Amino acid sequence: MNSAPRLLAVLDDLLTAADHDARGALWQLAERGRELDANLVRLPPGAEIGEHQENVLDVLLVVIAGSGRVVTGGGELDLTPTTVAWLPRTSRRALAAGPEGLAYVTVHRRRPGLSIKSPVAARATPLVAPSAAYEGGEAPCMLDRVCPACGRLSQDPEPVFCSRCGERFAER
Repeated sequence: MNSAPRLLAVLDDLLTAADHDARGALWQLAERGRELDANLVRLPPGAEIGEHQENVLDVLLVVIAGSGRVVTGGGELDLTPTTVAWLPRTSRRALAAGPEGLAYVTVHRRRPGLSIKSPVAARATPLVAPSAAYEGGEAPCMLDRVCPACGRLSQDPEPVFCSRCGERFAER
């Protein structure tokens, strides 16, 4: 792992180079060994990310350009350039872009990698070897919970919008 500080992106350049109607993540932090995730997200004018809940992570949202609002159970928070919003885990929220669109950066702790473990192995004792007790089986298919745009696995069993990039999941 390289621990030397370095520039990763110039957000104005990324926004200028992107297609005017580009929606979703324009940039993602992808450095090896990182402990954070970050995304530059753009919503076109009037676009929305439907109500959703992030159960695992707090998210910091920093507005770069445009305007919009975060709709919560307690009301609305106006978003304008240079505003910073904290979206605590378990909070329900929706995002809506204003007439000029909305560009923002999200930052949160990196999600741990997904893994499937044997339920027997988790409670194995020295007397019962996990491999001897585990009978196998196939993992459940969760492809309908994988965002078609950014590949994030949704924690919601029936997702409508991706909480990372805002892409709509396929209708069921």
